[in-house]
Amino acid sequence: MAEISAKLVQELRQKTGAGMMDCKKALKENDGDIEQATDWLRKKGITSAGKKSDRIAAEGLVDTYIHPDGKVGVLLEVNCQTDFVARNEAFKSLVKSLAQQAANADSIESLLTQPYIEDNSVTVDEFIKQTIAKLGENIQVRRFINFALPEGTPGVVDSYIHTGGRVGVLVEIKSATESAAGNEEFQNLARNAAMQVAACPNVEYVSVDQIPAPVVQKEKDIEMGKDDLANKPENIREKIVQGRIDKRLKEMTLLDQPYIRDQSISVEELVKQVKAKVGEEVEVTRFVRYILGEGIEKQETNFADEVAAQIGAK
Repeated sequence: MAEISAKLVQELRQKTGAGMMDCKKALKENDGDIEQATDWLRKKGITSAGKKSDRIAAEGLVDTYIHPDGKVGVLLEVNCQTDFVARNEAFKSLVKSLAQQAANADSIESLLTQPYIEDNSVTVDEFIKQTIAKLGENIQVRRFINFALPEGTPGVVDSYIHTGGRVGVLVEIKSATESAAGNEEFQNLARNAAMQVAACPNVEYVSVDQIPAPVVQKEKDIEMGKDDLANKPENIREKIVQGRIDKRLKEMTLLDQPYIRDQSISVEELVKQVKAKVGEEVEVTRFVRYILGEGIEKQETNFADEVAAQIGAK
């Protein structure tokens, strides 16, 4: 049997508008032949039913799930086409269930093939299709990420959702003991750190020492090439560039930001305060931020043209 690559699946999806799992199955059934797989989908009635999958889904919700023990967390984005459907209770319920279910998945494909936690008689993929039929819009699980503290590692995973599900953050903070991880000050730090990340869209790293060397070099190259330094002596230019780079790198890091609840201190100083209160090491280890629809090219359609196109297609 021919190897079914992700590129091949994507090509069939673009050609037929069918779902990812249907395309993969069609290609497996037809030894990777695109044309035969297309005919197979047509015979199954999937391509005609899958027209909604051609529509760009750039609205939707970002949601999170935190396990009751605070050791596992999920950040997930599910897209639909309109804000109207994004506010629908059936859609919101689906997203919340998917966030919980994604705690036991390592990829979108593995998530879609699982029995749906609210109805084990169907897979997640099948339930999403049922919801598409019910709501009349394309729905896609765009991405998710899991944070899980290794067994025996003290700390917490927490999250924050901002602006009605348009921005979401997942954060992991470690301590030296479970006693500290259960401390109210420590728990508050996790939530406040997540809120801080949501409020600072330029922040990409926890600290300066986490910034990869190629990123630092790129910033240096940009500064060295600026016109206002062209006539400066080399030694002066180096000092100016270093100062600018230091400032730029701090703008990219969480610990160097002014704390949103008290601008007189930085997040790093806040962490030190919590460390003093719990009496042991406290470390913000990682975070991730999702902004709804980022990177998706939204399709601008004239309403009259859309109606005319629909009439012409009948």
